[in-house]
Parts: sequence; C-alpha cells; structure tokens
Amino acid sequence: MHDILKHLNEKQREAVTLPEQHALILAGAGSGKTRVLVHRLAFLMQQYHLAPNQILAVTFTNKAAHEMRERIENLFGISTLGMWVGTFHGLSHRLLRLHYQQANLPESFQILDSDDQYRLIRRVLKTLNLDEQYWPPKPIQHFINEQKDAIKRSHQIDGYQDLQLATWIKIYQTYEQLCQQNGLVDFAELLLRSFELLRDNLDVREHYQSRFRHLLIDEFQDTNHLQYAWVKLLAGKNNYVMAVGDDDQSIYGWRGAKIENLHRLQKDFAPIAIIRLEQNYRSTKTILKAANAVIDLNTDRLGKTLWTAGEDGTPIQLYAGFNELDEARFIVSRIQQHLTQGARRQDVAILYRSNAQSRVIEEALLQANIPYRVYGGQRFFERAEIKDAMAYLRLIGNPHDDGAFERIINVPVRGIGERSVDLIRDTARAHHCSLWQAAQTLIEQKALPPKATGSVSGFFYLFEQIKTATTESTLEYTVDQTLRLSQLADHYRKEPHEKAQTRLDNLAELVTAAKQFVPEETIANSTPYLSAFLAHAALESGEGQAPEFQDSVQLMTLHSAKGLEFPIVFMSGMEEELFPPRLSVDDPKRLSEERRLCYVGITRAMQYLTLTYAEYRRLYGENKPHRPSRFIREIPKDCLTEVRLKSSVLQPNHTAAFLPKRTNTMANGTTHQGKTWFVGQPIRHPKFGEGVIVNYEGQNDHARLQIRFSNGDMKWLLPEFIQVNEE
Repeated sequence: MHDILKHLNEKQREAVTLPEQHALILAGAGSGKTRVLVHRLAFLMQQYHLAPNQILAVTFTNKAAHEMRERIENLFGISTLGMWVGTFHGLSHRLLRLHYQQANLPESFQILDSDDQYRLIRRVLKTLNLDEQYWPPKPIQHFINEQKDAIKRSHQIDGYQDLQLATWIKIYQTYEQLCQQNGLVDFAELLLRSFELLRDNLDVREHYQSRFRHLLIDEFQDTNHLQYAWVKLLAGKNNYVMAVGDDDQSIYGWRGAKIENLHRLQKDFAPIAIIRLEQNYRSTKTILKAANAVIDLNTDRLGKTLWTAGEDGTPIQLYAGFNELDEARFIVSRIQQHLTQGARRQDVAILYRSNAQSRVIEEALLQANIPYRVYGGQRFFERAEIKDAMAYLRLIGNPHDDGAFERIINVPVRGIGERSVDLIRDTARAHHCSLWQAAQTLIEQKALPPKATGSVSGFFYLFEQIKTATTESTLEYTVDQTLRLSQLADHYRKEPHEKAQTRLDNLAELVTAAKQFVPEETIANSTPYLSAFLAHAALESGEGQAPEFQDSVQLMTLHSAKGLEFPIVFMSGMEEELFPPRLSVDDPKRLSEERRLCYVGITRAMQYLTLTYAEYRRLYGENKPHRPSRFIREIPKDCLTEVRLKSSVLQPNHTAAFLPKRTNTMANGTTHQGKTWFVGQPIRHPKFGEGVIVNYEGQNDHARLQIRFSNGDMKWLLPEFIQVNEE
C-alpha cells in the first residue's frame, strides 16, 4: 500500500485513500488528476479487494482511456482487457453489443459516423420530398443529436404548432425508423440507447449496479444532460461515484456540456466529500498568479487557488502589434529567438480564439521556413468553406476548370442532382470538352430534366452576374462580391451556431487575405491579380502541414488546447470583440465561459507565456482600432512586462504604444487617399483627442502616422482614423 502512495502529495493521497463514499475532486490545471484516478483505482483493488471489472472508469477521449490503461498496467503489471475503462460512447457500445436483444438491435448493428449520419439524413429528405435548399441537412443533424442528448425521442417533442419544428420532428421520426430498419446507430444513439437499455430492463440494470461498486468519472464538468443521467442510473442507491473535474475549465457549454452538473452532483449524491487539488506541477508562480487573478472574477465558482512549489519564472510578455500582420511577425521572431536558445519547435504553441486568425500566422511561419501543424484542424486554405469560395473564384478565371465546376455546381444547394451531374460528365467525355461546355450543350439540346435545366441555367446566370459586378474591380471587391452573390455565407449560416460562426469568420478572413495580397514582383506585371491570388492559395495549400512526427510548432484554438501543455505559449488576438467575442460581452453566462477559456489558455504554459494583440485588425469585414482584451487588464501588473520592438521593456500601461522596426524622420510628409500628412501637423482623434504628428512611415495604403497626444502618449495610427485639427 505504501508503495502506491509514496509519490502522491498530501491532497492527492487524501483523495486516493478516501473510504467508500461519494466524492468530488476539484482538480486544478496541472494538478495530477490522472495520477489520482489511477491510484484511486489501485487503492480500491488493494484495500477493498475489488476485482478489476467491479470498477467503471469513464474518460472523455480515447487517448485519455488509453493513457489510463497504460498507467494501470505499469503500476500493477496486469492486463486491462477485462476492465471497464473507456469513453461514454465506448462503454455504451460495449453494453449494447452484450445486450443487443434487450436493446432491440440486431446482433450486427453498425455505427454511423458523422458523415454517414449526414448522408442518411439527406436520404430521409429525399424520401419525404423535402428540398435541401429549404431544409438543409446540417441543422437537422444538429437538432436530432441535440434531442437525443436531452433524452427526447421524436414522439416526446412538443412542437407541432411550429411548421419548421413540426417538419424537423417528422424528419427525426423518419430517420429513427430508417435507422431501426437497417440496424444503424449514430454516436448520440449509442449513449441514449444504452441509457434506455438500463432504464427499461430491470434485470440488466440490477446486474450492472451490483457489479460496478465504484464509478470514477473524469472531466465531469464536460458532461451533458444525458451523460449525467447515465451515471446516476448506473450508480443506483448503493454504489459510489468519484467525479473528477474543474469548474474553472468548463468551456464546452456551446456543445451541450452542463457546468451545473457539478452542483447537481453535490445534491443528488449527498453526503459527498469535496477535495481540492491545488498544487500545480506545470507552470511557474507568475503564470499561476495571472491565471488565479483572471478566474477569480467569475462568480458562482466552487473555489480553488492554484499554487506551485516551483520558481517564480519570467514575467508574462505583452506585445501590442500595429495590426495582425505585425502581430504575426512578432510571434515568429520570438519563436526564432527561442529556437536559437535551444528550444524545440514542438515546445511552442500558438493559441487563438478563432480559426480565422491562423491565416496570417501560417503565412508568417511559412515565410520564415518554420514547420508547423494545425492541431485538431486544417490549414486555412484547406478548409471546406475556403475551398468552396476558391472554386467560385477559379471558375471566374477559367470556366473550364472541371474540378471547381464539380465542387460548386450544387453548393449552395440549387436542385442539381447527382444524375444530372453524371449526365454532364458523360457528355463532357463523349465530346472531349469541359463540364462547363457540356452543361451548356445539354441546355441547348434540352437534354436535362426541366428542373435541372432551370437550375443549371441559373448557375450560368449567376456567373454572368459575378463577372459583370467584378469587371475591372479590386481583388478584395471581387472576392467580397463573389461571396455575396454566390450566397455562400447564407449557406453556411444555416449550420449549428458555433460551426456556422467559424465558417463565416473564415470567409471574412478570405476577403482580408485578398485585401492584403501582394504578388511577387516577378509576376505582378504579367499576371492578373486574381490568377496570382489563386496560384498563391494553391501553393500554400500544396505546402502541406509538417508530418505528424516532425518537430513542428503547434497552432490551435484555445478550445483545442485543453488538456495539453507546452513550455512556450503565445496567446494571440487578445482584443475586445475577438476574445471575448462581441456576442459574449453582454451575456454574463457566456462571458464567464470566455474567462474560463482564458484561464485554460494561460495554464497551458509551463515556462514562457506571451500575450499579443493588434491595435488595428480587420474583423467582420471592417478595419478598425481595437482595445486590449479585458482579460489583459485582469492580470496583475507585476506579472506583466510590455515588449517594445526596440528591445526596451517597460511596465505596461495597457495602451501599449507601438515602436516601429524602421522610421523615416528625414522626410516630412506622406500621402494617403489623396491627402498629405506632414510632421508637425495638428490633428484630432475621436478617442484619444488632440495631438501632433511627429513621424510617419509608408505611403498610400501602407501609410501610418506617429502621434504625440496632449497627455504625452505616443501612438502609431492609420490616417483614416485621424482628422486634421483646423482650429
């Protein structure tokens, strides 16, 4: 017994050696929760002589389940094959295989992944003669899964007075029937069907309630309504639940996680022991002080303060970029500095709130020849919505691009079925022509079905509209108008909220990419901007991510970073309206979750943390000044140092004046949009008040001005936000 406890700290040992009772272990970031779970399992087997299959251990990912099994095998030297250790879905699948008859399933039932489920819903729509243009499959898929998570079958939903809801219910009902007929089970169904199996079959329920004397549940703050009900049902009245979680790391409310489950647990399983694991083995004292200060502003916390016996470490660096391009350049320059000092690329993570932020960072890394991987996602130009948009742009430049034609002939859905597309393909092969030409031939010959003829004709008319609207226009305007006229944004807006917003942000970022695009000098004069931009995108996409096992910098969203740790972390885009997002600012519940997300980001860092933001960023199609995120202001000032490009380090004042890489003090004027600005000129800014120009840099669209304001502050600003002071 002593051997398995000797490497635990006092609080870990207290949690592991609890008597048989319900327990809630509030495990802070980096506090060794996996170690506690594994040692608790070992303690129960040694102290209470439980067989391995008398303990149920639930994790949230297959990776975590594998790690737990591996640690158990190393600790005991026994096989874990007979143990019930796995994810909610994995354990539910195991139950259904063992009891398929009681679950009303065929022995050979098949599991549908997300893509299979989507395709099946499309089949249902065809069966019900519903047009996908008006009943898009993605929101319906989300609706069905959401209802299952809420433990609602189609006949249990009351919504027949609402036409849309009534139709969705009918689709759900038909989908259920089709799945039952064909022995198909989607991911949400795995958990719901296993819950119903236990709820509706007394003998099965009593068997597992008598078997599983202890239930160990990891990441309890991420459980949804159905998962909580599943645990409660399996625990019954005589078994013991140990839930391990952290209310400060509950960041998945948008996908159904209920932070309230931690509070429900204390009522439903009273009396319950509560133990806080607060000693952190990951981060420095400075990083933990910052994290504690930020999260402490959330109310209704269960309460916990991280601490470490380790060193203070270096201060958190704060950098204000002039814009997002400068921010990305700074991050890359700092990475290069770390690499020259002996760091590995895999030690570095760049975190951001929105996927759309990755584009400029990716480009800066590519230019610096630094290998990178987008963790849990795709590179910018490889994302589906960007590929769709680029396919439209490719057809503008070359209507005979068959790949582009096939990709968007029915995106958004315009009633052109697969049979019509097959006919177009066959015609193209027979006439040795492009799909575009084949489609035109079929229309002229009236060889397509009437509905398809109208839809394909509408497709050609759409491209005439786009070409007319974008002739001799800027690249930015061409991209913007193509997205608007093609209705791609409206198409993606119909998806579940969080996914829709990500896609819309990426499309908006594509417009920004077009505005910022400057072709190489060798092709700038000989190639149209659109063609050069398409080539640039293709080459970037073709670069490919670094191989999985290559030493590479990690890029990821803050949500994807949960559970990971890195010696060197950059949190970029720390601005109001971006982090926290604009829609969260006036919603206390959502703002609390954003603050928890910031806490998660900060606590990913082991040794070095850098926070960056841009004073100007093109966001939601508009280039405007941005204020630093409130989360920066919530960090104690003595934890931060402000980084300036001239290598000066000052205490931050949270306005983060920007010093340029180069200045041009010899000349005395610059031009922007036909107006001349000169050193010594008095100006007025709507936010900062009166000032005088003391320096400038660049010309026209690249111009910016250094202003000394009446309060002594110095700032670099874009001319478009400044007015001449005529007084």
